[in-house]
Amino acid sequence: MTHLLEVNNLVTRFYTEAGVVHAVNGISYTLDEGESMGIVGESGSGKSVGVLSIMGLIPSPPGKVEDGEVLFGDRDILKLPDEQMRRVRGREIAMIFQDPMTSLNPVLTIGRQMTESLKLHLGMNDEQAKQRAVEMLELVGIPNAEDRLSDYPHQYSGGQRQRVMIAMGLSCNPSVIIADEPTTALDVTIQAQIVELFKQLQEKLGMAVIWITHDLGVVAGMVDKLAVMYSGFIVEQGPVRDLYYSPRHPYTLGLLQAMPQLEVQEKERLASIKGLPPDLLQEPKFCPFSPRCPYADDKCREENPPLMDIGPNHQAACWRWEELRDGMRFGEEL
Repeated sequence: MTHLLEVNNLVTRFYTEAGVVHAVNGISYTLDEGESMGIVGESGSGKSVGVLSIMGLIPSPPGKVEDGEVLFGDRDILKLPDEQMRRVRGREIAMIFQDPMTSLNPVLTIGRQMTESLKLHLGMNDEQAKQRAVEMLELVGIPNAEDRLSDYPHQYSGGQRQRVMIAMGLSCNPSVIIADEPTTALDVTIQAQIVELFKQLQEKLGMAVIWITHDLGVVAGMVDKLAVMYSGFIVEQGPVRDLYYSPRHPYTLGLLQAMPQLEVQEKERLASIKGLPPDLLQEPKFCPFSPRCPYADDKCREENPPLMDIGPNHQAACWRWEELRDGMRFGEEL
C-alpha cells in the first residue's frame, strides 16, 4: 500500500558546544490520505524536531538530519534542493506553529501575510489572492473578514490569531497539515474552540493532519492513531483507542495516569512520573525510560528495545509488555 507520507528511520542531531544532542533517534511512521495522527510526549521528547526535520526547517548549524527518508508521493523530500522544498512547504505540506504572535510578522497586515503565499504557490493576482484570503478567514470564523485584512496581528485576540494561522495553513489546499501544539498559548475555552474548528475543517476539506501535543486529553477525540515519543524515540504507537484503553508501554501508562479525572477525590494528588527527563547528550544504549520505570529489569538497563508488533497496527518498545499487559490498563473503555 502506498502511503501519503512515510517517515523511515529519521535521525536528527544538534552539534553544540556542550556535545551532540540526540534529538530524534530513528523514528518511523506513516500517514494516509485524510488520516489524523497525534504525536505526544513531554517537552524535549523530540516531537517538534521530528516534524521540523520533515519540513526542512531545522537550523543548520547546529542541527542536521543525519539519516532516514521522508517519502511524500514518489519523492524523498529530504533530498530535494532548497528551491523545490520551498514549493512543497506551504503548498503541499503546511505547518501551524504553537505561538501565532511570534509566527506572524507584527509590522505587516494580515492581508499582506495571507496573500503572499497565495501569489507565490498558486500564481494568483492581487484580487484573486485577496478574495481567497477573505474566504479562508470566513471559513475559520473571523467576523468582518474583508475589513480585518487591513489589521495587524496585535489587533487580533490570541484565539483569532491562531484562527488566522489555520487559515494561512489551509489556504493553498495542502494534502498534509502539521499542527505543532497550536492550543498551548490559549485558555481552555479557546482551546476547545480551536480543537472543534480543526475537527470540522478536516471533515470538510479531507486533509491529513499531524497534531503534536503534550496533552493527551486534547487528542483523545480528534485523531485516528497516536505515537508516543520519549527521548527522541517512538516508544508506542497504534490506534488511539488501543493506547488509551490498553497501553503497552509504562511511559504511555504514566502519561494517562497523570491526566486529571473527574472521578478523582478533591484532595487526591495527581499521579506523576518519578525521576528526571533523560540527558539527550548521552546516546542511549539501553531503554531510555528505564531509570524512571517501576517495571524495569536488568535487560531494560542493558539493551534498548525496538518497536515490536503487539497487536493489529499496535507497536511498543518494551521488553516486558507481554508480562505487564494484564496490569497495564487505564480507566474504562472509551
